[in-house]
Amino acid sequence: MKLLVTGGAGFIGSAVVRLAVARGHQVVNLDALTYAANLANVAPVADSPLYAFQQADIRDRAALDAAFATHQPDIVLHLAAESHVDRSIDGPVDFIDTNITGTFNMLEAARKYWQAAGRPDGFRFHHVSTDEVFGSLPADPAVQFTEASAYDPRSPYSASKAASDHLVRAWHETYGLPVVLSNCSNNYGPYHFPEKLIPVVILNALAGRALPIYGDGSNIRDWLYVEDHADALLLVATKGALGRSYNIGGENERTNLQLVQTICTILDRLRPRNTGTYADLITFVTDRPGHDARYAIDPTRIRTELGWCPSVTVEEGLERTVRWYLDNEAWWRPLLSRQGVGQRLGRAAP
Repeated sequence: MKLLVTGGAGFIGSAVVRLAVARGHQVVNLDALTYAANLANVAPVADSPLYAFQQADIRDRAALDAAFATHQPDIVLHLAAESHVDRSIDGPVDFIDTNITGTFNMLEAARKYWQAAGRPDGFRFHHVSTDEVFGSLPADPAVQFTEASAYDPRSPYSASKAASDHLVRAWHETYGLPVVLSNCSNNYGPYHFPEKLIPVVILNALAGRALPIYGDGSNIRDWLYVEDHADALLLVATKGALGRSYNIGGENERTNLQLVQTICTILDRLRPRNTGTYADLITFVTDRPGHDARYAIDPTRIRTELGWCPSVTVEEGLERTVRWYLDNEAWWRPLLSRQGVGQRLGRAAP
């Protein structure tokens, strides 16, 4: 198959690109190369005859029409999005433009292409979203997000993603566009852009800086290793029922404090400090507005319908991730100077 992956130079998108090429698919990586994108993320497959890159912005409808006409994909995996909650609070306009208007442009470009091609049965548009559209959960571990959970977004980021989800469903119901959707929990792993919690903790620890945690660190997230997520996305894109959504979770709930403490323990073993432990650097900072208390995904549907389940525990995944950052300073060091990333090392939590 030929896959068109939007945002394929980003964190999750690049994991999809690398895995799809490894499995023998043709892949077109369409990315605007904004601040969080990095073509080094796809360097392992850049020389493959199965891989092609096109720089284009999903806010540019003409560029999208041209990309569809040129590449004629069988499947679209739409991952391009603004995704950092703190940035959405500081400046929501980019999130509205990219996540809502950009998704509208993608849907219209895909519809035009699909209709002109005679509505081929094999074509699919996979919209990749987040569990944050569902809002916040109570502490009760028996309560989780399902595909039937009501939408209740609490930040400009999650509201923009909720809006894009609704657009995708509307294009399926109104125009018959063959779509599938997925909502994932917090991703982590290699190539994670260094303004998100896990890389912030690793890089601050290595520099001997404070490890910032919002509030008292009791906020709970379900952590999904990015390569597990890429595997699930390809499965949903190819085997998911049309018009259906699938929640993808790691089944690895941890409080932010527990997560940071685990990273500190791994670093203590792999690269000990001269004095004290990395946990000594933990610092609690003022909580951010609208900070959801807990996210947790029930992945029953994708397990029972498609046979997928996560393969990496959070402890194993964090070990792999810490080792990757220790071994790849040449990848992350240049990114610290990008668009305020260095300043944001002092304030991060999912």
